[in-house]
Amino acid sequence: MSPSALPDGDPAPPDGRLPGTVVAGASARTLGFYLHVPFCRVRCGYCDFNTYTADELAGSASQASYAAAAHAEIALAAQVVADAGLPRRPVSTVFVGGGTPTLLPASLLVELLADIRERFGLADGPEITTEANPDSVSAQSLAQLAAGGFTRVSFGMQSSVPSVLAVLDRTHDPRRMPDVLAWARAAGLGTSLDLIYGTPGESLADWEDSLRTVIGLRPDHVSAYALTVEPGTRLHAQVRRGAVPDIDPDEQADKYEFADRLLSDAGYHWYEISNFARTAADRARHNLAYWTGGDWWGIGPGAHSHVGGVRWWNVKHPRAYAQRLADGVSPAAARECPDAQARHVEDVMLAIRLADGFDPQGLRDVNPLISEGLVEQVGQRLRLTLRGRLLADAVVRRLLGW
Repeated sequence: MSPSALPDGDPAPPDGRLPGTVVAGASARTLGFYLHVPFCRVRCGYCDFNTYTADELAGSASQASYAAAAHAEIALAAQVVADAGLPRRPVSTVFVGGGTPTLLPASLLVELLADIRERFGLADGPEITTEANPDSVSAQSLAQLAAGGFTRVSFGMQSSVPSVLAVLDRTHDPRRMPDVLAWARAAGLGTSLDLIYGTPGESLADWEDSLRTVIGLRPDHVSAYALTVEPGTRLHAQVRRGAVPDIDPDEQADKYEFADRLLSDAGYHWYEISNFARTAADRARHNLAYWTGGDWWGIGPGAHSHVGGVRWWNVKHPRAYAQRLADGVSPAAARECPDAQARHVEDVMLAIRLADGFDPQGLRDVNPLISEGLVEQVGQRLRLTLRGRLLADAVVRRLLGW
């Protein structure tokens, strides 16, 4: 089963060079790295990320070859940044995602972080996160990550209910969650838990059980994502043939409102539509850089990057990715340089998701949106109300006059 297709774009230079325009305003933008680790033990039925099981790779790529290729792309990034004349900026955030990054030995993840630190430097108080499945870590591996510079771990919990996890093809035992949280805290790592709501067959009582379990575990950060059925996934095929019911958007809306209420009562505050944190310091700074126009370099097969308004994405397959770097060629499959209008649209679509609000200057339909209870005034800015969060796409279309 293939992951989702890459977008179309313009040809990317074989040497990865960036246009001179990326220098403008660079000193005011943060720099982060995203490392995509494409390995999973099992492909979950709902997932369309660029991930591969050992059987799917069939010996064509390995953990060791991935690490070597990732180191080569970090070296390429340093060369491209220098050649573009960008000012030296220490890295503020690193996020290792996937896939299941912690299928790699902790020592390899630490070595990749050390390479970024050596070539770019790290800012004071950096945020260094890895995603992890609850069954892919131990007290020892988490301690090794923390000793190597990681500051945060984001666990893919998804649900506390075994029957819901079974529909999602998740393999971990939810009873393990207290242990992995305790191990992370003992290592000095910040903690985040990811939840998914709206799984076919999930009742409101199931969702409440997951939320109350998370609240009892007291992570620093919680993400709650509505399940989407992506074409090409096993779940999509199951829905299409009637083996499982389709998603009910009204039920998902009810579950989001329920999550917002329970999490708020427990001291978690929304700062992005799907993300809640105890304090401002607990917000995911790496993801905030995506939503606020920071620069980041994506390392790994299928990873996306953004520097100074230029976006590009790597070839998807680990074998093709490694081969390009071994040949001394950029792994970028294509890129785009959006014009001012496209960047404005994107800025609105991203900023509107944040609790910090958005600047209404130049946008349409603001007063009716306020009257309808979809947005509210916060100082000189506007932000979505709870109802507005449920209808965010419609609000964006009206603001942009679509």
